[in-house]
Amino acid sequence: MKFNMGEEKSQGESNHDQNALPESSAWKPSIRLAIELITFLISQSHSIRVLSVKWQSIRTRLEDLLSGLAAVQNSNSGENPPLAAAVSAMIDTIKDCHGLAQRCIDRSFCGKLRMQSDLDIICSKLDSHAKNLAEIYTAGLLRESYAIVVSRPGLSASRDDMKFYVKDLFSRLKIGGKELKKQAFFALNEVFYEDEKYVKIAMEIAGLVGVLVNFLDCQEIDLQEEAAKAISTIAAGFDSCKSALVLAGVIPPLIGVLEGGSETGRENSTRCLMKLTQNSDNAWSVSAHGGVTALMKICSNCESSTEVVGLACGVLRNLVGVEEIKKFMIEEGAIAAFIKLLRSKDEVLFINSAEILQTIAIGDGTIGQTIYTEGGIALLVQVLDPKSSFSLKSREMALKSIVNLSFSSINILRSYGFLDHILFFLRHGEASAQELALKAASWLCGTSEEAKKDMAEAGFMRELVKFLDAKSLEAQEMAAETLYGMVSVPKNRKLFMQDEENVSLILQMLGEEEGNSGRRRLLLSILVSLTSCHSARKKMAHSGYLKNVAKLAEAEVSDAKKIVRKVSSNRFSRMLSGFWHF
Repeated sequence: MKFNMGEEKSQGESNHDQNALPESSAWKPSIRLAIELITFLISQSHSIRVLSVKWQSIRTRLEDLLSGLAAVQNSNSGENPPLAAAVSAMIDTIKDCHGLAQRCIDRSFCGKLRMQSDLDIICSKLDSHAKNLAEIYTAGLLRESYAIVVSRPGLSASRDDMKFYVKDLFSRLKIGGKELKKQAFFALNEVFYEDEKYVKIAMEIAGLVGVLVNFLDCQEIDLQEEAAKAISTIAAGFDSCKSALVLAGVIPPLIGVLEGGSETGRENSTRCLMKLTQNSDNAWSVSAHGGVTALMKICSNCESSTEVVGLACGVLRNLVGVEEIKKFMIEEGAIAAFIKLLRSKDEVLFINSAEILQTIAIGDGTIGQTIYTEGGIALLVQVLDPKSSFSLKSREMALKSIVNLSFSSINILRSYGFLDHILFFLRHGEASAQELALKAASWLCGTSEEAKKDMAEAGFMRELVKFLDAKSLEAQEMAAETLYGMVSVPKNRKLFMQDEENVSLILQMLGEEEGNSGRRRLLLSILVSLTSCHSARKKMAHSGYLKNVAKLAEAEVSDAKKIVRKVSSNRFSRMLSGFWHF
């Protein structure tokens, strides 16, 4: 087919030939004409059924060219000879491509191999045109003030429209000047933030991730910041997105931003690294490129914002699980740095630093002792002080850290007021705080005989008895188990019996039909332990609730039978004769 670019058509030709290229009333090489021709050819290519893979490749190149031309549409090509020449050559290639497309649609070509070779040549020419256009733009030969930004698709836009928009922005990032690149980044980050579908679409565009990564090394700080923001958003997406970033070599330039970027750039870089280091393989890469040192520097000085320090702590928290990296962090002064951060009033910094310290110390009593020597334990106990303004979340982390630091010197903890703080929350705290205090009491009770004695003297048993009938089954069992541990100490049994109601309350609870079976087992264990005490056996024998134990004994419950035997021996047997017969 001949191309009628402004010439008269023969009388036999239809003025509405759908396969004819668009015409220009006054033909000359122009960006507008090139855009019309490419748009027409892209549409035409969708109807081609032979060599479809090759045509898909051509269509992708045409779409890239279309985006590039849209970025410079209003530049005056007459005043830019290189651009005019490039567009003219581009139009010639589009004409050739249209001819090949028509032959594929009509199936009028001589052979597939020959056609495939012709299409390969077209692909090569289109790549050359895209490169030339980029070089012209990079050389600053275009008047960017006239560039038109493609309108963002509406909410009901098709996926193709959304993809075209992202490709257009991508073209501006590749060939635009500084201002045009900034506009493209603003628009890209805006759609990334508002609709994750744009992130998925961006990941499908060849080369886009690589271009974004390259901007991290840009000397223009504002462009570097926008690139870090876009990459951080991508990293927050799917695992495949994170993998694509790592394959594009994102980790070294991210660390470079940590070392020399702006505050905003460092914030987004640390946010991205925190997502990437959730995979331990990436942790090694961060360490290999000096990331640990850069992150430790951020956490050790006061130059960075609380937000950046918190994010840097988050990355190091991911890294510290790798043994070799943990050792390196200790050598770099991690213990002193994170103890310093424990003093922070910011909850995120406190929680992150406490979590890192406990991870460093797990299974190593020497490190726990070092943390105590440098004041870490005192700071953690201070958070549990009811007079402090720390949140329950911070207090939970403080307790968890004390437990995991392999530090259990009851004398030191008591000197810091640890027992008093826990007892206060048992007595006066809200439900969540009381649960936290129960966990602390349970842990402390399991540390040593000395701890059990000190807890009993402080008044813990009286409070634990109250929790035996708590609404939470977990709280019931925790209180019963802790109480059982405490009455296993002979001295504590005597203290327990000083409260007249304790034994009766336990016997009464054993009569509940729908009771907690775990709690019942522990209550019976407590009573078995108490039967070694004369005053306890006497109280049981005189209690009107002893029949509850008798019923369990008749049901062949082992501990109940033990209690019956001990209480019914000697002079108590007559008192019990009305309850059961052996």
